[in-house]
Amino acid sequence: MSSLDRSAARAIDALRRGWPVAVSAADGRLVLLAIEGADDARLARFDPAGACAVLLSAGRAATLHLTNQRDAADGEAAGAVRIARVPWLDLAAAVALADPALDLANPLSGPWLTEPLEAPLAAAAALRLARLAGLLPAFFLATGDTAAEVEVQAAAITAHDAPARLAIASRARLPIAAADACEIVAFRNPDDAAEHVALLIGAPNGQPPLVRLHSECLTGDALGSLKCDCGPQLDAALAAIAASGWGVLLYLRQEGRGIGLVNKLRAYALQDQGFDTVDANVRLGFAIDERDFGVAAAMLRLIGQDRVRLLTNNPAKVAGLEAAGVAVETRVAHAMTSNPHNHHYLETKRDRTGHML
Repeated sequence: MSSLDRSAARAIDALRRGWPVAVSAADGRLVLLAIEGADDARLARFDPAGACAVLLSAGRAATLHLTNQRDAADGEAAGAVRIARVPWLDLAAAVALADPALDLANPLSGPWLTEPLEAPLAAAAALRLARLAGLLPAFFLATGDTAAEVEVQAAAITAHDAPARLAIASRARLPIAAADACEIVAFRNPDDAAEHVALLIGAPNGQPPLVRLHSECLTGDALGSLKCDCGPQLDAALAAIAASGWGVLLYLRQEGRGIGLVNKLRAYALQDQGFDTVDANVRLGFAIDERDFGVAAAMLRLIGQDRVRLLTNNPAKVAGLEAAGVAVETRVAHAMTSNPHNHHYLETKRDRTGHML
């Protein structure tokens, strides 16, 4: 692995540990401290003069009604907005700015003054790095030549987030309740700690396999959450693939539509305040769906499958596989019965993200 590759992994680790990270792009260098990982002592070391601005995603800025940044904050979570440091913008106020789940408990005082953003390409890369680290996309932004624990190029962040280096790590026989004849295949990317798996059910028969792309959902798959339909979808997919005689379940480590477990739970808290899943993700500063279905395409190619019958109601999965070179011969519907806790969630998938329920 090159130093460019290693730097993104080191930067992710540094952010999680609450260490400063410098992100460089063609338009400049920014030194950042993740608000989520900061405490008073770390912030004092990073910014002894109390002069650091705050960097937020444009989606979060729109939630805060920063109307003089409306063009930058027009629903594009990838953009960034810089907020000037003022005397009342201490660590507690910054945390309240960063985390929308706290909005009702901490009415924001303000006023918040936005400033021109230097190095927008570097800023966008920093927000992407926060997502990869599973953190809120919000930073203290240092000025000048502030020292950082890790230096990372925007190109390294982009390369880290790509599925190109995925490889098979291990495989073994795994009989399951739905079918005895199964093999589990584990995949790793050397630039990423996530380990994806494929479950091959039955034996190839010359026909495209019935394939299900299932994104990890700890709360639904393991704990039986009623807020989503993930657990029933997983069980039904295994049964349907077994009944078809040949197919593959891809279990993708992209929790919470790619925003990570902790941020998914923050989205749950926002749903309890009346926001749907789409608005919750945007209020947190993320895109509506951060998943990369190119990972699934890479997994399929590594097990020798480039034509599939796809078990899904999500047109984005069809488009994602086909864009990555896997032909979807047909889409097979995969709808679950709603319950009182996820009825609105399923309606949102239908009405706002185009699911064919």
